[in-house]
Amino acid sequence: MRTYLNDGWQFFKQWSDDVFGEGVGENVRIPHSVATAPFNCFDESIYQGVSGYKRNLHLAGGAGSTYLLTFEGVAHRAEVFVNGVNAALHECGYTAFTVDLTPHVHEGDNELVVKVDSRETLNQPPFGFVIDYQTYGGIYRDVYLEEKRGVYVADAFVKALPSKPIDVDVRLGNFTAPTELTLNISDENGVQYTSTHTCNGAEFSLLANADLELWSIDNPKLYKLSLTVGKDVYQTSFGVRSAVFTKDGFYLNGEKVKIVGLDRHQSYPYVGYAMPESMQREDARILKNKLCLNAVRTSHYPQSHYFMDECDKLGLLVFTEIPGWQFIGDEHWKEVAKRNVCEMVEQYRNHPSVILWGVRINESLDNDELYTETNAIAHRLDPTRQTGGVRYLRHSSLLEDVYTFNDFNRDGATNRKEVCPSNVPYLISEYNGHMYPTKSYDDMPHRLEHTMRYIRMLDGVFGAESTCGAFGWCMFDYHTNSDFGSGDRICYHGVLDMFRNPKNAAGVFSALGKEPFLDVTFSAELGDYPEAFIDGTYCLTNCDTVRYYKAGAFIKEYTHADSPFKNIPNPPILLDNIQSGWGSEANEILLEGYIDGKLVATKKIGSLFSYTLDVTPTHTTLHENNSYDVAEVHITARDQFGNVCPYINKAVKLSCKGAIKLIGPDVVALQGGMFGTYVKTVGRKGKGVLRVDDIEIEFKVK
Repeated sequence: MRTYLNDGWQFFKQWSDDVFGEGVGENVRIPHSVATAPFNCFDESIYQGVSGYKRNLHLAGGAGSTYLLTFEGVAHRAEVFVNGVNAALHECGYTAFTVDLTPHVHEGDNELVVKVDSRETLNQPPFGFVIDYQTYGGIYRDVYLEEKRGVYVADAFVKALPSKPIDVDVRLGNFTAPTELTLNISDENGVQYTSTHTCNGAEFSLLANADLELWSIDNPKLYKLSLTVGKDVYQTSFGVRSAVFTKDGFYLNGEKVKIVGLDRHQSYPYVGYAMPESMQREDARILKNKLCLNAVRTSHYPQSHYFMDECDKLGLLVFTEIPGWQFIGDEHWKEVAKRNVCEMVEQYRNHPSVILWGVRINESLDNDELYTETNAIAHRLDPTRQTGGVRYLRHSSLLEDVYTFNDFNRDGATNRKEVCPSNVPYLISEYNGHMYPTKSYDDMPHRLEHTMRYIRMLDGVFGAESTCGAFGWCMFDYHTNSDFGSGDRICYHGVLDMFRNPKNAAGVFSALGKEPFLDVTFSAELGDYPEAFIDGTYCLTNCDTVRYYKAGAFIKEYTHADSPFKNIPNPPILLDNIQSGWGSEANEILLEGYIDGKLVATKKIGSLFSYTLDVTPTHTTLHENNSYDVAEVHITARDQFGNVCPYINKAVKLSCKGAIKLIGPDVVALQGGMFGTYVKTVGRKGKGVLRVDDIEIEFKVK
C-alpha cells in the first residue's frame, strides 16, 4: 500500500537543532522550493543553504510490517532522521532514494526530519565549478510511504524486445522461503497474459510468451505488468520496442527514424524545480503536440517520472543522462557519479521512451578510467539499451556506443570525419543555444535569424543520411548562474520563453507536424527593419500550397518547391514581392494554406490598430489528489488579426479568490507581448477565479 506524504510538512529555512522536537516551522506542501524567486535578476545565493523539513508520521501497522519511505527528488544532499536517528544519506538531487524505516519506527507517532543541503559547494555532481543553470533546492518531487507485510517485490526490470519473450528480472524483499508469484500483463482491454511461478530465491528471471503490439512514435502502445506475491502487488508499465543507433542512422523497430528534438531543463519561474504532476506532463505534451517533436533530451540530469510517463504515453523518445556540467571532481565525487548511473538506470529502465543512457558528465574532458566504469555499469544494469555521452570535443575517446556531440557549426552538415570515426553512430546533442540568444521582444530581423539558424541546422541534419538526428538547445529560456545569460541571469536560448509561450523559432518545429500550421517570419511594419527594407521573408507551413494576397489582391501561389532548403520536411517557403511603400495600405498581407486543395489555415498581418489581452490556461479543472495542482496561464497581447504584439509591454494586475491562489507576484509586465502566471490549489475543493485586469477565468477544483 502506498501513501503519499506531500502534506503536513513544516519547513525551516535555516537548519538548527530546533528543527527536532518542539520547534515550529512554516507549513508547506510538497513539491516545495527552499526559496521563492523573482522572475529575473537574482543569483544562486537565494536558494543555497542548509534547511530542514519535519512532519509527524503516524503508523498503525504493528509487528511484521516493513516501512519503505521514498523521496522522488531532494535537491541536493539529504539526510533523513527518524525519531532523532540518522537513517539515510543521499547525495544526488535528481534521482529518487528509499529509506527502510522499519528499524527506527514504532506504532503511533514518529518524528520524520529531513536535512536538505542545497549549496553549490557540495562535493558531488553537478557541483565543483560554475554551472550554466540554477540548481535550486528543496524537496521538490513526491514523497510516499509503502507498507509491506511479508515478502514483497522490491524491483522488476521488464526487457521487452520485438519477436522475443518478455523477460522480467525480479528482486524480492523479505524472502525467507519458496513462494508463489502471479504475473499478469494487461492493457485497456483487460488481461492479455497470465502465468504463475514458484520463487525459490530472492532474485530470478521470468519469461512471458505474450503476443503484444509494438510501442512506436505514432502508436505508443503501453502495457501494465503486475506481479503478485503474498499480499503484495507490484505494478509497472512497459512497451515492446527496439531502439538501435547505427553508423547509418537510428532505427526504431527496424524502421529508420530521424531524431528531431529539443533539450529540456526542469525549471519554472518563481519555484525552480518544484512543480507537480500536471505541469510535468504538460511539458511533454508541448514537445510532442505543439512543437511536433519526436524526441527530448533531459539535460543535464534525470527528470520527473510524471514527465517520463507522459513521454511513454505520447511516443516521445528520451535521451536521459547523469547529473553534471563540464567538471569532474575527486574520488568521492566520481563515486557519487557512478552511483548516479546505477540509480538512473535502475529507476528509469522500464520507460519505453528511453532510448539512450548518457553516462558522461555533460561537456567534460575525457576521463577514460571513469567513463569505462560508468559505461560498464549502464550495460550491466540494462543490456537492452546503448550508451552515449555528451561532448564538445572532436575525436574524444569513444567508450560508449554512440558519439553524441554538441555541434555549434550552425549548418548541421559538419563532416563526421572531422568529429568522429565514420563507422560509429553519430547524434547531435546540442545546437544553437548560446550561439544566438533571442528574446521574444528582440527586433524582427533578430528573431528571423534565430529562426533561420534552426532551419539551416535541420536542413543539414536531414541531408546527412547517416546522422541519427539532433537536439536543439533548447526548449525554453531558463535561469542561470554568473558568467552566463543576458545580464538578468536568464539564458534566452529557448524556442519558447520561460512561461512556454512560443517565439518565432518554435514554428520551425510546428511546421513538421500533421495538424495544419501556417506562420510567417516577418512583420508588415517597415520600421522594424534597417533601411525599411524587408528581406529574406519566409512562410513556415506544412500546407501543400500557400496563396499570397496583398491589400486584397491575389499575388502568387507558392509550394515547398519554392524553398531554397531541400532536405528538411515541409521546408520554409521563400516569399517575394513583400516590400511595401511608406504609409501604404498595401502592407496588409493575407496568406491562405491549402492541403489537398482545401483551405485549412490562414495568416493575416498588417499595421496594428488595436489589441486585446488573451488569457489562456493550460486547463481549468484542477485536482487535489496526492498533492496540490497547478495550471499555467498564458497572457498574450494580440492585434486585430490575432497576432502577438511583440512591443507591447503593459503591466497586468492579477488576483485570485476561492479555492486557488497565485504563484508569483500580483503585478507582471508583458515581455515581447507575452507573459504568464500560475495558479495552484490550496487544499480544498470548489470554485476558484483568476482575474487578469478585467478578464476572469474560472477554475474548478475537484
